[in-house]
Amino acid sequence: MMKSNKKAFNAGFVLFFLPVFLWLFLLVVLPHLELLRLSFSGSGRAGDTGFTLKNYAAFFKEPIYWLTFVRTAMYSILVTILVIAIALPVAFYITKLARVKTVGFLMIMLMVPFWVSELIRVYGWIILLRESGVLNKLFVSIGLFKEPIELLYNDATMIMGLVYTSMLFMIVPVIGVMEDLDDSLIEAAYDLGASRIAIWRTIIIPHCMPGIVSGGIIVFMLVLGSYLTPNLMGGKNSLWFTEQIYNQIILYFNWNQGAAFGFLLLVLSSLIIWVLLKLTRQSLKEVVK
Repeated sequence: MMKSNKKAFNAGFVLFFLPVFLWLFLLVVLPHLELLRLSFSGSGRAGDTGFTLKNYAAFFKEPIYWLTFVRTAMYSILVTILVIAIALPVAFYITKLARVKTVGFLMIMLMVPFWVSELIRVYGWIILLRESGVLNKLFVSIGLFKEPIELLYNDATMIMGLVYTSMLFMIVPVIGVMEDLDDSLIEAAYDLGASRIAIWRTIIIPHCMPGIVSGGIIVFMLVLGSYLTPNLMGGKNSLWFTEQIYNQIILYFNWNQGAAFGFLLLVLSSLIIWVLLKLTRQSLKEVVK
């Protein structure tokens, strides 16, 4: 009986594990291994073959490449900070202040925009902010502007779009940890005369730190690797590092250089996350729990 149960367990494990393994290996691991090989290979032009490091060296030799990465990383950190600042009060209201009957409705309202693709959401912002868009018509009609102005294609608009497209990935982890916060701790702090800022600083934020860090990692990586929002809302002047990767692979057909830039993006972003974990004194094991 025990042997038959064990065989059934093994068969069920293989049945469910095999599709996951094949999906990860064929669609994630194998393409990345091929890109890694290409990043250390020559382009094949004019006898340029074999192992080489010049694809990676080009990143440091050309200022446009590493300056674009620095710019992308700094804006990604800024977007992550803004998302945290917005997500904390929203999560607090949903978990601690909203009525039980309205919590489900509020969660649905948060998730509904993410039921459509990022491209549709970005085009929604373009319809609102373009010169012939809804906001410009409204401002002109009420006399705020004499004529329509260009609200798109600048860094501020790009940051707003990135905050909007990544907000849910911060709110959900924060809500998950904030639900476990004992309300009596907050009530006791109020009774003892603590200010709201002190309560947030000493009780709420420390308790929510694992959710903040895990959500921050997700948001930072998504924003750093974003392409549609910076390209469509930022315009030509808002350089983003993923655009450099796109240009190398699609425009210049230089897969070797593009693969090297892709792995540099992965390594450097992982290094930034490691530094942030050290600064926040969080371990990766605590964050992924």
